[in-house]
Amino acid sequence: MKERITKYFLPGSILLAVVFAFAMKATVFQKDPSAPAPTSQTPKEFAAYWFAGKAEINSYSLQQAQYGSLNPGQAVLIFVTEDFRTDTQVKSESEASRSKSTPVMKTNMVKKFVTGIYDYSMFTSVFTPLERREFPYTLKVSTSAQEWCGHSYLQMNYKNGGYSVSGRSYFEQEVAEDYETGRVMLEDELWNRIRLAPDQLPTGSVQLIPGTQSARLRHKKLEPLTADISLTNYTGTAFTGQSPQAYAIDYKTDGRKLLIVFENAFPHRILGWEETYATKGKQLTSRAVLQKTIQTDYWSRNAPADTVLRRSLNL
Repeated sequence: MKERITKYFLPGSILLAVVFAFAMKATVFQKDPSAPAPTSQTPKEFAAYWFAGKAEINSYSLQQAQYGSLNPGQAVLIFVTEDFRTDTQVKSESEASRSKSTPVMKTNMVKKFVTGIYDYSMFTSVFTPLERREFPYTLKVSTSAQEWCGHSYLQMNYKNGGYSVSGRSYFEQEVAEDYETGRVMLEDELWNRIRLAPDQLPTGSVQLIPGTQSARLRHKKLEPLTADISLTNYTGTAFTGQSPQAYAIDYKTDGRKLLIVFENAFPHRILGWEETYATKGKQLTSRAVLQKTIQTDYWSRNAPADTVLRRSLNL
């Protein structure tokens, strides 16, 4: 009897559990054969730029709205591909974990700005799989914010057919947050989507979860909101580049707008952005304008002599 249970019952139970998990979407693996191809350029062109063992680093001059004023600062956008574990949702750093990983485009967005006597430092990481048919949704977003009053941390992980949100903060109303939110596209992942395939960006009336940095600054809970989105040629003068495109996101019920301007030609550099919302009763527009772009393996450029690279970014 024991042998029959081992031979027939246990494998059957495991198979049923796997089928049930997929049926209930209780896994990060969400195959979607109808999803568009991951990139809009040739694999050779994409690989030559993104798989050459370097990251793309972009520096921006920043005017950030906070406390009813526009405050001076700097922003950095870092884009790099890496292997990302789908089970623990962290970077794969060993050969043993390669089979549990998938390549992702990672965005690191850094903002630093001064408000009066004290400063802010914000850091967001976004991990978006390159293979969109296998992984239609971004797997993880994490954001930390530090300022002289205190600091906070917010993380979103894709699992169980949606996003699990975990937050910890110095502020009383956000001291400990743990909740689930919908399986919709994230505003934070749009930066990666622009770099991967801008011709496949969503437009029209779209459900989005707003950006985590904006949520921290405005003390907003993360939840899906309806946004009106358009993609057009950029006709303004604040941003310059090769065939600039304007990706405009309007959250009418939240009174917030985001405009991302990028180059139409590969590799689709982000030329800058504008973000408009009310702060202290004033409708203000933050703006970041591209200063410099370099490609380098920054993780190995940590000697004093490498500060020349930092100076080249005007940081």
